[in-house]
Amino acid sequence: MQLFLSIFVPFSVGLVFFLLGMYAMRIGFHNMAGKRMEQMLLRFTRTPGHSFLSGLISTFILQSSSAVTVLTIGLTQARIIGFGQTIGIILGTNIGSTVTTQLIALRLEELAVPLLLLGVAFWLMPRPRLRHTGLIITGFGLIFLGIDTMQVMAKPLEESVTFRTLFLESSQSTWIGLATGTVFSGLIHSSSATIAITMGLIAHQVLSTNTALAIVLGANVGTCITALIASIGTNRESKKVAWFHTLFNLVGAIAFIPLLTSLASIVSFLTADPAKQIAHAQTIFNVVCSLLALPFTAYLAKVMDWMMPAKKE
Repeated sequence: MQLFLSIFVPFSVGLVFFLLGMYAMRIGFHNMAGKRMEQMLLRFTRTPGHSFLSGLISTFILQSSSAVTVLTIGLTQARIIGFGQTIGIILGTNIGSTVTTQLIALRLEELAVPLLLLGVAFWLMPRPRLRHTGLIITGFGLIFLGIDTMQVMAKPLEESVTFRTLFLESSQSTWIGLATGTVFSGLIHSSSATIAITMGLIAHQVLSTNTALAIVLGANVGTCITALIASIGTNRESKKVAWFHTLFNLVGAIAFIPLLTSLASIVSFLTADPAKQIAHAQTIFNVVCSLLALPFTAYLAKVMDWMMPAKKE
């Protein structure tokens, strides 16, 4: 019971802080630039390259690939843009989502309290722009506070014979890691949180590198659940956006599973820091998959048309 509490309490509290921080950042960024993001998605979707950059920049600003995907689904539902224009946006969101992971890997946990105090001070200012900035800073503070809190559970996990046995078995199969990342990320609707937890566990050598990387790949798939839920009850074009996002990440993750050992070697060459290795691995995965697919957006649109044909009247 004591072991359960020593793991469950810091995990739950830390996860709440983390998700609350992500939400505060998202609200702050959205209030500052939300309308502009929609206008940018409408204006810069003439070519796959423009769409790609729009998706990348929007995700960087809104700090959520799911938020941009849901916004894109709304635009296709309203028939403002067509499905073919959205493929570049989706590819861009995958790369934009890696920015948060890279920031988390910097390990700025000691700045959590100063950021919270600074954010609250800005939020109490009368000017709206300063208040929005305060929300963003507070969000960062909560994210790092959440990471610091969740890392408390690493010590009892490391000492737990049951947990070590479980992950010793799962390390024999990266498919279990892939499924774990997918399910957990889908349940909490945040791939960033899943990856942050994985960073903490691998830093304490609770996870093997290959298992951790498989969980990261799964997290990229699990985050698509939000888009699938948002597409319920929408038209065919909107459903194609959600399913393309899901299938693209799923196929990419499956294709990378045999390459995990090579990927682990590359990131270990780039840095000795386990957390940064995870961040670099996610970035490499998303950049490679998106850039390889970008020249074939027209073909991918035809594939989705074939998979989801229009219903005959």
